[in-house]
Amino acid sequence: MSADHPVVMLAGGTGGAKLARGMLDVAGEQLVVIANTGDDVEIYGAHVSPDPDLVTFWLADRIDERGWGLQRDSFHAMDQLRELGVDVWFNLGDRDLAICLERARMLGEGARQTRAQARLAASLGIGATVLPMSDQPVRTAVLAAGRWWPLQEFMIRHRGAGPVDDVAFRHARAARPTLEVLEAIERARAIVIGPSNPVISIGPILAVPGVREAIVASPAPVVAVSPLVAGRVLKGPTAACLEWAGHAADSDGIAAIYEPLIDGLVADSAAASVTTLQTTVMLDTPERRRAVAAATLTFATSLA
Repeated sequence: MSADHPVVMLAGGTGGAKLARGMLDVAGEQLVVIANTGDDVEIYGAHVSPDPDLVTFWLADRIDERGWGLQRDSFHAMDQLRELGVDVWFNLGDRDLAICLERARMLGEGARQTRAQARLAASLGIGATVLPMSDQPVRTAVLAAGRWWPLQEFMIRHRGAGPVDDVAFRHARAARPTLEVLEAIERARAIVIGPSNPVISIGPILAVPGVREAIVASPAPVVAVSPLVAGRVLKGPTAACLEWAGHAADSDGIAAIYEPLIDGLVADSAAASVTTLQTTVMLDTPERRRAVAAATLTFATSLA
């Protein structure tokens, strides 16, 4: 573990990864990110783990300007697959593909996913810790337009279009948090739920038996950062997912979906039911990412 009393973040998607990068500036190697693996997909003979990799690339300052994948990656392998007649609906850069092929090899030989992710982080020179939420597979599926979609197909083929009729975290009941995840939560000085989609990015983490209970048992303050900026969703199906869950797409809805887990909310508008730090949650520049992270950590500390 990177520190005796780490700052622990739960994260998935771009918002969580951006805040993790800001938190790295504030907490340094004391940062531990528990990343959603419900988006994972096996494709092209590779094991793709989008959220842990997204966080890792952001922490390494290697994220591409597209917002995903490695900086300045090429796509020759995908081009060749298309030429061979393969339906390339999921784009992976060449170096990204190499990482995912190596992950598949390690897992196939019996390595834990936690170990595979640690190897990637080490190869990119990251001092902070990125932990998959579990070493057992959990797969998020979304019911929309009359059929069940694996999460990546819902986001890419269906373009994340609502309405969302149901969400399932398949195999979650059989999964368990790793010892590393449980130790991080137990030792945490603050636990931050990132500005991720509460249903499909944070939901799978909390669906793993033992995670929610460990957070409740931890003496650390728990705060959530709203994914809504100026009262709106910047991208993705957050509003549709909140509507399916029976919550409004506002600060009260974000607070409600996490109650009674959280002690506070960081948002640009107040929630009625929980102590709120009202501040901008825009994460579009390094300065803003650092400022939101610093304000969040200070706020969490004040609630201890």
